[in-house]
Amino acid sequence: MRSFSLLLLFFILAAVGCSAAGDAGTAKTASRVRFDTGGLSREAFPAGFVFGTAASAYQVEGMALKDGRGPSIWDVFVKIPGEIANNATADVSVDEYHRYKEDVDIMKKMNFDAYRFSISWSRIFPNGAGKVNWEGVSYYNRLINYMLKKGVTPYANLYHYDLPEALEKQYNGLLSPKVVEAYADYADFCFKTFGDRVKNWFTFNEPRVVAALGYDDGTFAPGRCTNCSAGGNSATEPYIVAHNLILSHAAAVKRYREKYQAKQKGRIGILLDFVWYEALTSSTADQAAAQRARDFHVGWFLHPIIYGEYPKTIQEIVKERLPKFTEEEVKMVKGSIDYVGINQYTTYYMYDPHQPEPQKPTSYANDWHVGYAYERDGVPIGPRAHSNWLYIVPWGMYKAVSYVKEHYCNPTVILSENGMDDPGNITLPKGLHDTTRINYYKSYITELKKAIDDGANVIGYFAWSLLDNFEWKSGYTSRFGIVYVDFTNLKRYPKMSAYWFRDMLKRKN
Repeated sequence: MRSFSLLLLFFILAAVGCSAAGDAGTAKTASRVRFDTGGLSREAFPAGFVFGTAASAYQVEGMALKDGRGPSIWDVFVKIPGEIANNATADVSVDEYHRYKEDVDIMKKMNFDAYRFSISWSRIFPNGAGKVNWEGVSYYNRLINYMLKKGVTPYANLYHYDLPEALEKQYNGLLSPKVVEAYADYADFCFKTFGDRVKNWFTFNEPRVVAALGYDDGTFAPGRCTNCSAGGNSATEPYIVAHNLILSHAAAVKRYREKYQAKQKGRIGILLDFVWYEALTSSTADQAAAQRARDFHVGWFLHPIIYGEYPKTIQEIVKERLPKFTEEEVKMVKGSIDYVGINQYTTYYMYDPHQPEPQKPTSYANDWHVGYAYERDGVPIGPRAHSNWLYIVPWGMYKAVSYVKEHYCNPTVILSENGMDDPGNITLPKGLHDTTRINYYKSYITELKKAIDDGANVIGYFAWSLLDNFEWKSGYTSRFGIVYVDFTNLKRYPKMSAYWFRDMLKRKN
C-alpha cells in the first residue's frame, strides 16, 4: 500500500503545473502520503536522542542592517562585485527575523525536537563590544520564547562566520589576540541574558572553514590570502586565526563553567566540520596522506581540546609557523567541551602525490601535501549533489563518527549538520519532489545509527537545513532546505523530505 501511495504521489507531482493551486495541491498530497523510512524510527535510537534542524543567523534572518544590527565581515564581503553568485546579498534572505513563528511551527509539525540557530554577534553588539543593541536582544528573546512555547528546544550557536566588521577595522579581527576577550565578553552576555532558557550552547561553527577559507584561499570573508587584494599570508594567517579561535572558544567555556553552568545546568561545546578522508589505495604513502588530511581538518581543533596540543603531524610540518599554547592556555583549552558537534556531508579519496615538498611554505592547503580523487578504479566515490564539493557517500558518515570515537576518547557527539543541495533554479514542483534528498537522509542516518550501535556516543542529529536560504558564495543558486522557499515572495513549501522526517520522527504514543 505504501509503495502504491508513493507511486501515486510521483504521478501527481509530475503532472502538477506551476500554478499556485497546483503548488498547494502538491504540498497537500505530500502531507497525506506515508513515506518509507527504511526501518528508521525514533525507537531505533537511544532514549532521549534529539532530532532537529540547523541554520545560521546570516543565512536566514535578513534585516542585515536594520533594527540596530551592525555590519559583519560578510555584509562587507557580499558587496564586492563578483564574490557571490549573481551578486546576491543576505540583506533580506528568507526573513526569518519576521517569519520565525511560521518556521518554528513547521519544525513542530514535522516532529522535530530542536532548532540549532545562531546568534549574530553584531546584532547584539553592533560595534563588537560596548553598547548593547536591545532590539537585537529582544528578537532572540522572542525566538527562544516561541520555540519553548511550541516545545522546540533551542540549541544556540554563538558564532557562524559573522565577525562584527567593527573589530575587523579596529584590530584585524581574528588575527589579533584582542578578539579572545571581546568574544568571551559577548558570550558571557548571551549566557547571562538567554541562559535561563537556553541549555545547549556552541561557541563556533566550523572554525576550520573560518581560518582556511577566510585566510588561506580568501574565498570567504574577510577574503585574505597571499596575493589577495585584502592582503594576507596563506602560510601563517590561517594558523594564527585558528589559534585565536581555539583560545576564544576556551575562554567562553571557562566563563560559562565558572559563572553560569552550576545554576543554569546547561552544556557547551563547539561545532567542527569533518569530511571523511579515505586512502585511495592500501599503500603506506596513501594511508599516511589520508591521516594527514584528517589531522589538518578535524584534528587541528579537536586535538588541542582533547589532548592539549596540536596533532604531531601539524607540529612537524608547520614548525615555527604554528603558534604555541602557554601552560596556562593548555589548562584552559584541554577538556573545554561538554560535547562536540560534528558537521558531516561528504567523503573524498586521498593519495600521496609523490612530489617534493616545496622549499618555502606557501599555504595551509599545501601543508597537507595530498592529492584528492573522486573515483577509484573507474568507479565514482558517489553521485554528486548540486555543490561541486558534495559527493553522496553514506559510508563516510559511519567512518567519520567512528574515527572521532576511537581517536578522541569517545566524546559526547551531536551530528550537528548533514544534508545535500539542489540547484537554485529548480522549479517548485520538481523541488518538492526531492526523492534524492530523502534517499540521502535515509542512507546517512542509517550509517549514523550503525556507528551508535557500535558504541559511538552520539546524542542528537540535526538536518541542514530547514529552509532553502542564502548559501554563502553560492547566494541563492543552491537549495539545502527540506522546505522550498520561493525567493520572490518568501513563501514556504515543505518538500517530500520534510514529510519523510515527519513520518520517521512520529511518536508511538
